[in-house]
Amino acid sequence: LWLSWGIKPDAMVGHSVGEFVAVCLSGGISLDDALRVVAERGRLMQTMPSGAMLAVRAPEEKVLACMAAIPDQPLDLAAVNGPQLCVVSGPDAAIDAFADVLDKQKIAHRPLQTSHAFHSKMMDAALDPFKELLKDVRFGKMSVPCVSTLTGEWLTEEDIANSDYWTRQLRQTVRFADAVQTLAKMPDR
Repeated sequence: LWLSWGIKPDAMVGHSVGEFVAVCLSGGISLDDALRVVAERGRLMQTMPSGAMLAVRAPEEKVLACMAAIPDQPLDLAAVNGPQLCVVSGPDAAIDAFADVLDKQKIAHRPLQTSHAFHSKMMDAALDPFKELLKDVRFGKMSVPCVSTLTGEWLTEEDIANSDYWTRQLRQTVRFADAVQTLAKMPDR
């Protein structure tokens, strides 16, 4: 929408699947390829076992410490969205047990309305088919710099052309807070 108004960004970032939008708008992937990849990514993820996600109002270190308090639970840190906002992902029972730990420590949390435990090990069976799909995608040069929410650093053409990057991006923690920090350090234009 902003582009249609003539507003050209100096840089872009997209949260999780939104990173494909940022790379597409930057010219790094065609709209047709991006739509095909995102649709297939979603289809693959929907075939995985159902699960749950919990937004937690605490810093990453505290969330990880609370997760360590129940080591037998298969939980993953799905996202770090801000200095005091994380998301934990896993099977329903594990998320319930984690919520109990948070309640005992009086840490605010709320369940997310989602059908699956995205950015968790529950997505692992989707990784190889997704990587295979990416072999047919042509990536190009980005005209607007983009920040990775996988690494929190600037994306390179080598990153976006690497199927390993996008496979890790589907599975690993969304480092949105780090990406925003990188954008904040961008020199004024």
